[in-house]
Order: sequence, then C-alpha cells, then structure tokens
Amino acid sequence: MATYKRLPVTFQRGSGAWLWDTAGKRYLDALSGIAVCGLGHAHPAVRAALCDQAGTLLHTSNLYGIAAQQALGDALTQAAGMDRVFFANSGAEANEAAIKLARLHGHRCGIEVPHILVMENSFHGRTLATLTATGNPKVQAGFEPLVPGFLRVPYADIEAVEQIAQDQPQVVAVLVEPIQGEGGINLPGSDYLNQLRVICDQRGWLLMLDEIQTGMGRTGRLFAHQHNAILPDVMTLAKGLGNGMPIGACLARGPAAEVLGPGSHGSTFGGNPLACRVAATVLGVLAEERLAERAAELGTRILQGLRERLATTPGVVDLRGMGLMIGVELDRPCGELVEQALAAGLLINVTAERVIRLLPPLVLTDEDAELLISRLSDLILRFLGTTV
Repeated sequence: MATYKRLPVTFQRGSGAWLWDTAGKRYLDALSGIAVCGLGHAHPAVRAALCDQAGTLLHTSNLYGIAAQQALGDALTQAAGMDRVFFANSGAEANEAAIKLARLHGHRCGIEVPHILVMENSFHGRTLATLTATGNPKVQAGFEPLVPGFLRVPYADIEAVEQIAQDQPQVVAVLVEPIQGEGGINLPGSDYLNQLRVICDQRGWLLMLDEIQTGMGRTGRLFAHQHNAILPDVMTLAKGLGNGMPIGACLARGPAAEVLGPGSHGSTFGGNPLACRVAATVLGVLAEERLAERAAELGTRILQGLRERLATTPGVVDLRGMGLMIGVELDRPCGELVEQALAAGLLINVTAERVIRLLPPLVLTDEDAELLISRLSDLILRFLGTTV
C-alpha cells in the first residue's frame, strides 16, 4: 500500500555511517533510519549476534521462559534504574503498553474514567491510541473517532500542567517526550522534567517518558531524562534499542511495575530470542565504546560548526539540539532540501515543515562530522539564496 512517498533511491549495503545504493553511489547517513541505527550499518557485533542466534533459536513464544529475554531484561532494568520490562516489537506497541498500564492503574485507584495528559506537537505512534496521544492533527485526520481519555496541553508549559492538576481529578499519568523529535527537535526548559516529576509525585500521577527517539545514547546520556537526574515511573524504548532489529520496551518501577499481570497484556513476537539477543548486544556495545559520551562530544562539534557557518544567515531561525539529535529551523518550508541533499550524497530529514532533522549514527567519525557540517551548510546556503 502506498503509505510512503519514497525517495528515488534503493540502498544495497552499508558500513558505519555510510550507505551505497544499487548504482554504487555512496551517501553519508545523517538520519540512521530515523534514529534507529545508532551503531551504524553492518556493525560486526550486531551481525555476529544475529547470525549466531539465528542458528540456535528464533522463537518459542512467551508461554515459556526465554533466556535471552531475561538477560536483556536484567541488563536494561539495571541500566535504567527500573524494576520490570515488557517487550514488544515497536515504539507504538511500547507506548500502547504504557497507555494500558496507566488506565489499569487508574481503575485500581478508583478512577472510573482515567485520563492521560499529553502534549501538543508530540508524536507517540500510529495505532489508534498512540495517534490520539500524538499532538499532530495531520496524523489523526480521517481516523476519527479517536480514543477518549486524553487531555492535551502545550509542550514545555508547566503552568498549563499545574492548571490541569487543579481542574481535572481524573488524570492518572503524563506521557511526554524529553525532547520532541517529530515535532521539530523541540527542547523544553532544563528543569521541565524535574517540575513534571514534582507534580506527578504530589498528585499521585505516573510520569511516563517516551524515550523512543531520545533513548539509547542519542542525547549524550543513555536515556535523556538522566540529564535531569530523575527517574520516570514508566519509560518506553524502541528505535535504537535493536539497531534495525524490531524491538520495543515498556519499563516501569515501583508500584507501576506491578500493574500488568498474566492476561492483562501480551505479544506473540515480543521479546523473542533473536530480538533480545541483538538488543543486549547493542546495549553492551553502547557501554563498552562509551557511545553516549561520544554522541555528546559530536553533537557539540556539529552544532558549533553549523553555527559558525549559518547562525547569522538570513532565513535561519534557530540551531538547536542535544547530543546527536539536532534541528536546523528555517523561516520557510524546506522539504525540497531532502532530495537536494540526496543528490549531494547526504541523507537528512525535514520535520514540522521547516526543521532539518539530523540523527546521525553514534559511530560517526570526526571526518564524517566535518563532512556533514560542510555539505549541509552549503545546501542550506544555496537554498536560502546565499553565496557559498
């Protein structure tokens, strides 16, 4: 089905931060399959884990113990400071699990119609519940009636959250991205998550963080909320967790970790031996190669380089980001830059119509970073009609 308007290219192979198309042309990948391939393409440890596990055991179902799932669950909960995890196959499924968990928690607390507080310009998935939670009318258009039980406030507006806390006693949880990805690389104030944590503690709400795009080292810490030195009650992961192998995770701690039980949720494929073996490998490589720290260093370098070339350019509204999650906002729609970059051997993305989104692999080299700065700056300057 024509659910994507694909670019005129097909890739044949990849290595590190580079891809080659079927004609042999090489491209610098500054998108990582939309924040998925944090370890780059054809990483030797991922390849070895896939091949070895595929020759041993792929699937038995969650009716039985799964050693690889238990090993990944132990490693992931320890790294995150959480207690339990449910494994799914995607970010949308992970968020569905979080939504169900919040509703069940609310009912057990005696709230007849539990509501979840969500944000404008957010993105949480394309299932009916997650697209309802998503703060983008274009994503929701044509799929009404939407799922009830969500209240929406502006992102990064703590006063709006406090007002909801006073007026809406049926709220049981807040679902929020630490940094909005699809919404345009929007960073809240540095203490926004800390303030949400305080309100949730005061009201008995669950703080549920969607770290599907921000997690797995992308922002310079393993999880973005670690910049704030807080813990959520629920956290969702996917994308970079499997480096291309489909896997999602919904982690919880404290009372929230005990809400879901036998029969309350499930997945045929979720947490299968292959996906869990690969994800455990990814988690190990991130730690061994200190790639979160590397993402922080590279992100600073790339933002600084882009600012030196573009900060005073008319038409450039803002350059922002954290780690290797970077946005360049222009004063006009710039979707055509995607194909122009493709022709120049660079893979980028434009989101929210005017924001060039960069999500390069965490294994980017210094030379790759300089090339990214140079190629993207030249493209933007030409697009804006400024002499290169």
